[in-house]
Amino acid sequence: MTASHFSRMPPDEPMTVVVDPGEPPYDAPPFLELRGPLDTRRLEAALDRIAARRPDGPAWQHRLRPHGPGLHTLRLTTGTPGEFPAGLLADLLTDPPPAGRFVRAVAPSPLQHELLTDADAHPGTGHHVEQLTWVWHGPLDPERFTAAWQSLIDRESVLRSAFTDGPEPRIVVHDRVRAEVVRLSHSAEDWAAVVEYDRRRGLDPRRPGPLRVTVLGGGPAASVTAPPTRVLLTYHHALLDDWSARLLLREFYRAYLADGTLPGGERRPDMGDYAQWLARQDIGPARAFWTDATPPPDVTHSPLPVATAPAPASAAVPGGTGTGRTRLRLTAAQTARLGAWAAGWGSTESGALQAAWALLLYRAAGTADAEPVRFSVTVSGRGILFEGAERLPGALRNPLPMSVVVDPRASVPELLALLRDRALDMAAYEWVSAGQIRTWTEDRTDAPGAAGSLVAFEGRPAGPDGLTRELAAQGIRVDHPETLGARTAFPLTLVARHDGDGRLVVTVSYDRTRLAGIDTVLTHAAFLLAELPRVAGESTTIAEVLELLADADTGADADTDTDTEAEAAPPTPVDAPAAAHDTPALITLRPARNPGAGTVCLVPSHGTPRFCYDLLARSYRGPEALVLLGSPPDDDRAGYDALRPLIDAGGHLVLGGFSGCGVAAYGITRLIAASGGRPPLIVLTAAATPADDLARLLESAAERAG
Repeated sequence: MTASHFSRMPPDEPMTVVVDPGEPPYDAPPFLELRGPLDTRRLEAALDRIAARRPDGPAWQHRLRPHGPGLHTLRLTTGTPGEFPAGLLADLLTDPPPAGRFVRAVAPSPLQHELLTDADAHPGTGHHVEQLTWVWHGPLDPERFTAAWQSLIDRESVLRSAFTDGPEPRIVVHDRVRAEVVRLSHSAEDWAAVVEYDRRRGLDPRRPGPLRVTVLGGGPAASVTAPPTRVLLTYHHALLDDWSARLLLREFYRAYLADGTLPGGERRPDMGDYAQWLARQDIGPARAFWTDATPPPDVTHSPLPVATAPAPASAAVPGGTGTGRTRLRLTAAQTARLGAWAAGWGSTESGALQAAWALLLYRAAGTADAEPVRFSVTVSGRGILFEGAERLPGALRNPLPMSVVVDPRASVPELLALLRDRALDMAAYEWVSAGQIRTWTEDRTDAPGAAGSLVAFEGRPAGPDGLTRELAAQGIRVDHPETLGARTAFPLTLVARHDGDGRLVVTVSYDRTRLAGIDTVLTHAAFLLAELPRVAGESTTIAEVLELLADADTGADADTDTDTEAEAAPPTPVDAPAAAHDTPALITLRPARNPGAGTVCLVPSHGTPRFCYDLLARSYRGPEALVLLGSPPDDDRAGYDALRPLIDAGGHLVLGGFSGCGVAAYGITRLIAASGGRPPLIVLTAAATPADDLARLLESAAERAG
């Protein structure tokens, strides 16, 4: 999957398995070559797992023989030929163990349970998977970089946590989890494609390690002509929020400066302590507050200020599906003016954004009377009476319902005050989840994603100013990190933050299959944020502001930078098959150098992005053609049928791929043997194996097959 992989722990180096069908008539059990560090306990566990799946199957025996450092052969000596699932064994051996034993279990918070449930309801869509990115200028020591993240994982129990399966999942904390740090060369792919593939790959919160680190470029010696290094953190909101990611980044810098070892022991308090605190809270006052604060049943939601049916293709963003993003960026002067204006009325920039959104929701209702509007807002979850909450990495950021009556006869400062007071009242109950509120109010609020919108203003812990200076002393400069926006349960989400220059940036993320006309929404929001400080005085009414907004429908503030983007649309990854007529059975990654040179066919595995195979094709030096099955085969026969043209044409064939494709690849070889053909070698390796290494292994297998 990568151009190279950081690692300081030889026992955790990737393993490669070569499945050899043996000699004609191919009725003997295959034997496996195991290349890489071998943990015999893990081998025995894999064999036991296979045996447990087939309690009535043959009693297989095996013989393991060493042939030097990092090379063993495994021969199966008893049983019915062809019945042993060699492909499954290869998958088990090449999929690295995610963690050591678990040492304790923690009850998830109601918020965590709801986030996990929503993520499970939208598999493969990247729901609640967030990304934080920044640019690293200067030298980067790969070993120290990986060691620093490993040190952080060893210290932070949340980074060794995972959910269990079942209707009532628990969170288990493991004693050991390996840092997943992947490095790509600058030639690998453009950054937008890397980011989007990484998002589509997702994160499984049931697998220990809710954090992945991807590095594009970098090295111990920085060249003045080399592009800067880009770093991407990917994490799951069911275990980590954005505040947490920035906390962890600050601690990573500390570890890197300390030569890769973070001083001190395990962090306390942690999420286990928070769970105990949460269990002690009296929910009576919270229930009473939210019951009174929730609108009556006939006010179920506020209509969004956009069309709720897809627009015609000519009006929609190209593509028309997936998640779209539209962004506005105020100038530095506008940002300063907005902050000063809001503060003058006892509010904040966040309050000003909420007021602007409330005005747009009210306008969309098409009424001239006082009307309640409702949307959700995020709270940090760290304004609670829990000591150390501001330093606690975990899932605390919380979307809570906000309801306020918009009266066109009231003044804008009065609306700001209403929102401020409601936010202050809510602050005492930041630990309550939206699901609890829905239960208490007998579902008078929207279920997540049914309708409504979310307004978030990114809060962040204190910046690493002192650490930045220490990094600079080593020739390193790091840019301001930026979040890229997670897909939430809401069809429309506004996220505001300050960029590295202090300018206010608002990003609207929306479901492009359900909403259209988003450009107009952002134009109106930009107008309000830029013009409210200029026009809204003590007695300026909401009706007057709406009249100004109507007059501005034909123009936009020239000082406000806006742009619209569709989510990156790189070539279709293998885990998201396109329509049948768009997906060829075989994709040629590289043609053969001469006729009759043979073919290496890569069998895709779910979750491995397309660019990984493109990297491999660039690294392969053999004369054979390199092809890729268009999508992971649903069954052995589908893969066999796709390969029939190659099989019928003759020439040697090798199958290869990353962990997860072993079952399909081995099934294809069995069908080839059953039809009288020569079954190919299978080369299967871990996802962390560098592309150059896998290319050399495939070249060697092709030479043997030829």
